[in-house]
Amino acid sequence: MEIKNRIVNYWDKRSSDFAHLRYEELSSYMADLWLKEIQKYLPNRACKILDVGTGTGFFAILLAKYGHTVEGIDLTASMIDEAKILAQKANVDATFKVMDAENLLYDNESFDVVLTRNLTWTLPHPQQAYSEWHRVLKNGGLLLNFDADYGKERFMQDLDSLPKNHAHNNINYTLLQECDYIKDNLDISHLTRPQWDSNVLKKIGFTHVDTDETVGKRIYKEHDQFYNPTPLFLIKAVK
Repeated sequence: MEIKNRIVNYWDKRSSDFAHLRYEELSSYMADLWLKEIQKYLPNRACKILDVGTGTGFFAILLAKYGHTVEGIDLTASMIDEAKILAQKANVDATFKVMDAENLLYDNESFDVVLTRNLTWTLPHPQQAYSEWHRVLKNGGLLLNFDADYGKERFMQDLDSLPKNHAHNNINYTLLQECDYIKDNLDISHLTRPQWDSNVLKKIGFTHVDTDETVGKRIYKEHDQFYNPTPLFLIKAVK
C-alpha cells in the first residue's frame, strides 16, 4: 500500500477520538493560549486563511470565531466530516474540503495566511507542499507552521511519560505500531528539523524565515490530556 494511503487510513481510524479531543480543547484554556499565539503574527484586519491539515478543524473554527474567512483542508475525509460537525456545534462559518496538502486545488495568490499544525512531519513530499503553500499565498502573505520533530520519537515507547488521560493512551497497540511504521518510512523523519525546513523555505522564495523553538513551553504548560511531550516549534515565513 502506498505510504500516503496508509497515512489516510491511520487518521481515518483516529478521527472520532480526535474530534472528541479537539472539541474539549476548543472549550478549554488551550483555545485562548493558541489564539494569543497566532494573533500576534496576524495583520490587524480580517484575513483569508487556509488551514492545511485541519484535522477536525481546531484552528479553522478558532480563527473563524474571530472574524477571519477560513478554509480547512485535510486528505482524510472522515476528519473533514468531523470538522463540519464541530463547526456546526460551535456555530461557526468555516469551509472544509478534502484536499491533498501537497497538491492544492486553489489559484495562485488566494490566501493572506497559510496555517498548519502537526502536519509537515506526516508528509511524504514536504518540499512539494511548501512550494504549493508558497504558490497560493498572496505577495506579502504569511506562513505559520507549528510542528515538531516527531520523526525522532518512538510512540510505542513513550506512553509511560504521558498522563493517564492523554489521547495516545487510548490508541490501540496496532495503531501505534502503524504510526511508528509510517513515521519511520518518511524521509522527513530522518532530517534535522526545523533547520531543514528553514533552508527549503528560503530556496523556494520565502523571506523573513524565522523559527521559534520555545512555543511549546507557552502552549503546553499543563501535564494534562492536551500535553505534547515532543518540543513544538513554529516556523514563520513571508512570501
